[in-house]
Amino acid sequence: MFYAINKKHAFTIFILAIIVMLSPILGSKIVSTVSTKNRSLPIYSVDTDENKIAISFDCAWGTEYTDKLLELFEKENIKVTFFMVEFWAKKHPDFVKKISEMGHEIGTHSSTHSYMSKMSEENIVKELNSSSKVIEDITGKKVNLFRAPYGDYNNRLIDTASSLGFYTIQWDVDSLDWKDISKDEIYNRVIKKTKNGSIVLFHNNGLHTVEAVEKLIPYLKERYEIVPIGELIYKENYFVNSLGVQIKK
Repeated sequence: MFYAINKKHAFTIFILAIIVMLSPILGSKIVSTVSTKNRSLPIYSVDTDENKIAISFDCAWGTEYTDKLLELFEKENIKVTFFMVEFWAKKHPDFVKKISEMGHEIGTHSSTHSYMSKMSEENIVKELNSSSKVIEDITGKKVNLFRAPYGDYNNRLIDTASSLGFYTIQWDVDSLDWKDISKDEIYNRVIKKTKNGSIVLFHNNGLHTVEAVEKLIPYLKERYEIVPIGELIYKENYFVNSLGVQIKK
């Protein structure tokens, strides 16, 4: 009986042994193959051979440093992407208009900055439609990028946003500027993690964000072309793997 059981399962045991031996090398690829079947993911970064990255800013509270950022971008001749919460856009329509007129890209960061994975599909639709309409009414430009508050999402949120024509954008480089860490800490975090196709996360009102970005831009411009997210991502014929990397088919 023992011999019969061994023979019956010998091939399975052999395959499992191979997987265990190779998992330190192929671990991420194995996970990628298994975990994407039933999970919808936002775009964390883009698979590209081009030396391109995107810099993004979430706007939810305050404007104290926003003019300085805009002056810096104009001086350096770069365009970035701003994700705006509806209540911020309503409170600061002059900044929404100015950002748009300076050629920067604007996406929605929701209506109420809530944990949207806890919402029903109906409420998700309301959040996205309402917040994008406020931006579109001010700028006259269509909004098709969405970033979930707190980076919080589930299948329902991603799928609902997609059905409404939104590309849901996460990030693969977090500056942690919202923690008010020093400009050097922000700088070191970003340069260590940025690569081709990266999407970098900042906030428009971080205490040391302007200083850090001012220091970062010369370094980044030597190595990458900085473009808005809409120019970095693929708009069709793509898939997103388990690591959130958008890959062209």
